[in-house]
Amino acid sequence: MQRLVLASNNAKKLKELRELLTPLGIELLPQGDLDIPEAEEPFFTFVENALAKARHASHLSGLPALADDSGLCVRALGGAPGVLSARFAGEPKSDARNNLHLLDKLDGVTDRTAHFVSLLVLVRHADDPQPIIAEGNWYGEILTTPRGEHGFGYDPLFWVPETGLSAAEMSSDAKNQCSHRAIAMRQLLTRLNEL
Repeated sequence: MQRLVLASNNAKKLKELRELLTPLGIELLPQGDLDIPEAEEPFFTFVENALAKARHASHLSGLPALADDSGLCVRALGGAPGVLSARFAGEPKSDARNNLHLLDKLDGVTDRTAHFVSLLVLVRHADDPQPIIAEGNWYGEILTTPRGEHGFGYDPLFWVPETGLSAAEMSSDAKNQCSHRAIAMRQLLTRLNEL
């Protein structure tokens, strides 16, 4: 498998996944390059949304497709923002507004434990009866103020205790060693090689 369609138009997600796949000789094409519109994401779980997006992109492209449904889960908020991470503060999507909304929700909360989730689904064709599914979790805490200039989404608020850095303070190489997406990708590639 040398070409995959990424079932996303998120440029920063594309960059992260390309950095993980390029050394393996796999070309990742964003669905927008093939005029494929975004899929609906009506489900309450990461796995259902990722599977719907992967099948949608594969059906419209005729190529294998990779989808990543990911988000931030905060313990004190019962797992929110979860699958609504990109739209936590409502429409239109805005990382800055989402971060402010999260800080507002956690104002005065002492338990700031959180984790990022990445649910990757790879379908070899739209009707693939055995999609390859991998999950990565990256554990940390939510800061009270943003730190760092790298990354995207909630990265400036996500502090990784073992590094002493926020995700937005880490280089992309460092992040690609320990992030939820990196963990999920390693798992996905192991499963792909087993088939």
